[in-house]
Amino acid sequence: MHKELPIVSPDKFHDECAVFGVYGHEEAANLTYLGLYALQHRGQEASGIVAGDGEQFCIQKGMGLVADIFHKSVLAKLPGHMAIGHNRYSTTGGNDLKNVQPLTVNFALGNLALAHNGNLINAQMLRHELEAYGAIFQSTSDSEVIIHLIAHSRAGSFLSRVVDALNQVRGAFSVVLMTDNGLIAARDPYGLRPLCIGRLRSSWVVASETCAFDLLDAEYIREVEPGELIVINDQGLESHHPFPKTSPAMCVFEYVYFARPDSRIFGSEAVYTTRKALGRQLAQEAWVPADIVIPVPDSGVPAALGYAEGAGVPFEAGLIRNHYVGRTFIEPEQSIRHFGVKVKLNAVSEVLEGKRVVVIDDSLVRGTTSRKIVKMIRQAGATEVHMRISSPPIISPCFYGIDTPTKKELIASDHSTEEIRKYITADSLAYLSLDGMLKSAPRSPDQYCTACFTERYPIPFTRAEELQLGLFETAR
Repeated sequence: MHKELPIVSPDKFHDECAVFGVYGHEEAANLTYLGLYALQHRGQEASGIVAGDGEQFCIQKGMGLVADIFHKSVLAKLPGHMAIGHNRYSTTGGNDLKNVQPLTVNFALGNLALAHNGNLINAQMLRHELEAYGAIFQSTSDSEVIIHLIAHSRAGSFLSRVVDALNQVRGAFSVVLMTDNGLIAARDPYGLRPLCIGRLRSSWVVASETCAFDLLDAEYIREVEPGELIVINDQGLESHHPFPKTSPAMCVFEYVYFARPDSRIFGSEAVYTTRKALGRQLAQEAWVPADIVIPVPDSGVPAALGYAEGAGVPFEAGLIRNHYVGRTFIEPEQSIRHFGVKVKLNAVSEVLEGKRVVVIDDSLVRGTTSRKIVKMIRQAGATEVHMRISSPPIISPCFYGIDTPTKKELIASDHSTEEIRKYITADSLAYLSLDGMLKSAPRSPDQYCTACFTERYPIPFTRAEELQLGLFETAR
């Protein structure tokens, strides 16, 4: 029987979302298209662009990849000198066109569009309160709560309404809003999700990651600071700090897996440098005699290079990835073993045969894919297979914009490293230590959120939020 097989690995955390904005350019929509194209890795379910000329908004969005949605004829329908865009992976709300951002509305103060990366832990409670006051929601996305809070705010100016709204939400937000007069970009006080500012000649650009600027030949200026709100209009860029100050808690998993290796996030050097450092530290902590080091491509490559360098063992490409596999595939026969992995990865027997192999991956979530990869490498002739993970064991779900499994689905939450080793059938298994990971990251260890590794959430949950998020047992 034919069936549709998901190709995006269930043994990885899913990327969150990407936001992009440009102000002051006659080809704003085209630039936004290119920016979203560069940020495709942060969300592949849907994409949207809203462009404005100061009087009206034009919007185009759809399900699928950026290049499949925005053809030349589509972009021609998006005139204006400013635009914002969004790539979506559904962390809250269903995979449905009504949830595709940017979300748009016309209310008393004019047009408004919003693109949001992150997750709001009190969204459901705010939604119930707003509905009690007559708000009618068009989507199931938590991001729409921000729009309704702005519309219902009694503050005087539009900027004051935005500040009022964002001060009511709790959780992670890197947002870009577009009005008839310009753009507003803001980052939550913890700085959980990245957001940066660039300059393209006389135009301003904002994006989740700097790799979007590289494609446009835009100059990276700086990151939006945690708790900062910036206004971009004809007067230029204006900075505000309207949120209560708190200690930053930037997502360390951005360095481990999410961000593109060539991006700079959180005001530091390229992610690639950090991932290599994670691999070198892993070699110090968990060296094992081996003939070759291979990565699980593509995300495991920098860490594997670092491990090989630190261990003094040759780096080889023992697994080859098929880059042309779509999000789904028709599986022809149930009898084909490990089909879901083999259609995406293939072992190179000439590299692996007769070798003691160290396999480097960035994370291990459920363990199902790692088990299949180990078996594939053995079938290719490896004499030993040693799995090394360039991050600590993941024991807790994320509530800040990453689509993670429940706690009981995280294999490390209730299994020892030795039990996991037996499950994935490796000769040995070792994770990078928490201290080793934080030491390899470029900023001070106390500036990162490590909740998925430690169960220590930087934003304290109220009792109602614990119940809403199913955290009652976790929180105790």
